[in-house]
Amino acid sequence: MRMRALGVAALATLAFAATACGESPSATPAAPSGSASASASASAAGGTLVIWADPNRVKPLKPFADQFGAENGVSVEVKEISKDNQQTFLTASQQGSGPDIVIGAHDWIGNLVQNGAIDPVTLTDAQKAAFSEKAIQAVTFNGQIYGAPYAVENIALIRNTELAPDAPATIEDLIEKGKALKAAGKVKEVLCLPVGLKGDAFHVYPIFASGGGALFGTTGTGDPDPKQVLLGSTGSVEAFEKLKDLGEKGDGGLRTSLTNENYIVNFAGGKCAYLVSGPWAISEVKKGGISYDITAVPPFKGGKPATPFVGVQSFFVASKGKNKTLAQEFVANYVTNKDVAKALYEADPRPPALTAALQEVQASDPDAVKFMDAGKDGLPMPAIPEMSAIWEPFGIAETAVVKGGDAAKAAAAAQKAIDGALKN
Repeated sequence: MRMRALGVAALATLAFAATACGESPSATPAAPSGSASASASASAAGGTLVIWADPNRVKPLKPFADQFGAENGVSVEVKEISKDNQQTFLTASQQGSGPDIVIGAHDWIGNLVQNGAIDPVTLTDAQKAAFSEKAIQAVTFNGQIYGAPYAVENIALIRNTELAPDAPATIEDLIEKGKALKAAGKVKEVLCLPVGLKGDAFHVYPIFASGGGALFGTTGTGDPDPKQVLLGSTGSVEAFEKLKDLGEKGDGGLRTSLTNENYIVNFAGGKCAYLVSGPWAISEVKKGGISYDITAVPPFKGGKPATPFVGVQSFFVASKGKNKTLAQEFVANYVTNKDVAKALYEADPRPPALTAALQEVQASDPDAVKFMDAGKDGLPMPAIPEMSAIWEPFGIAETAVVKGGDAAKAAAAAQKAIDGALKN
C-alpha cells in the first residue's frame, strides 16, 4: 500500500485499466456546504467532467460526482486507473487525452508542476484552516497550493501488547525486548520492518533520521534543497552504520528476508512483537486477532527524533483538462467537505486531512488519531522532482549495510549515483 507515495520513482511501462465506476449507493449524500450552486461560468461549461481515481476511491466518489453533475447540468465520469497512475496521467496529459481531475500522492506535485500538468488549487483561508497544518504544508509547492488534501498517512510502531505491553522509549529498548522474545522462542523476528533485496527508504527513514541521516539540506524557507544531496554526508554515514548494527550481522532487527509482501503477515501471525507500518496494515492485524497499540517509532538513545515521512493523498486539477472551471469548483467545494472526507475514509481507513472529519472518525477509530499523533513531527515527503533520484540508490545502500557491508562505501556510492542522475 505504501506505493501510493512512491509512484514518482516508477516511470516504467505504461499500462492502465480505465473502466466506468460502479453503481452509486441508493442514498443521496447531503449537499456539501458552500457548494449548493456552482458558478454560472462552471454551469455554462457543460460537457463531461472526468475524474481519474485509484480502485479504492471510485465507489465512494460516485454519489458525490453524480450530485455535482446534477447541480451543474453536466455529466461526471469517475474512471478507475489501477497502474502507474502518475506516469499514465502525465502521458495522457501531454497527448491531450487526460482527465480534468486526478487523485494522487502529494509527492507527485513537483514532477507534475515541472511538466505543466497541474494548476494551483484555489482555496479560501477558511478552507485552508479546516485542514491539518501538515496536510496544507505537504500540498504547498513554491509557495502555492497544488492539491486539495483528503487523507494523511505515516508509519508508526505497531506492537503486540501481549508480547510487548510497554511502548519502547528507544530503538535500543525495542531491539533488546525483541531479541529476548526471540531467544525465548516466542517470536521468529526481532522486528518486522520491510527491507527486501532492494531496500525500503520509506519504512526505514525514521530510524535513519534518528541516526543522523538526511536526504537533502534545506532552503532558507525550510524546504528540501535539491542542490544539497546529503546521502554521502558524515551524518548519513553514521546513520548507515547504525543500520548495519541493526542488520543481519548485528542485532538482526533488519533483515532482507522481510519484504513488503510478508512483513505485515508475519506480525499478524504473531511472529514478531513489533511492526513498523501504516494504517494500511491494520485490517490484516485485526484479522490476525492481535491485541495491539500504536505509538511513534522510537529514536536511538541520545539520537535525533525518529521523524517518519508523511504522505498526503490529494485531488489535483489538470492543466490541460477540458473543464478546468468545473474541476476547480469540484475540488474546492466538494473535496473540502466533511461528507466526502468521511466517505473516502470509510472506503480506505486512513486519517482524514480535514479536521472536522478526523474528529468524527476518532470516536469509532482511535487508531486514526494515534497514527496522526505518531506523525505529528514527521517530514512531508519531499515533493521536489529530484526526490525520484533518491529511492533506488538509498535502497541499494540500505541493503548493502543490512547485509554487513561498509557504511561509508555504501553512502558514497548512493551519493555518486544520485549526483549522476541529477546531472542528466
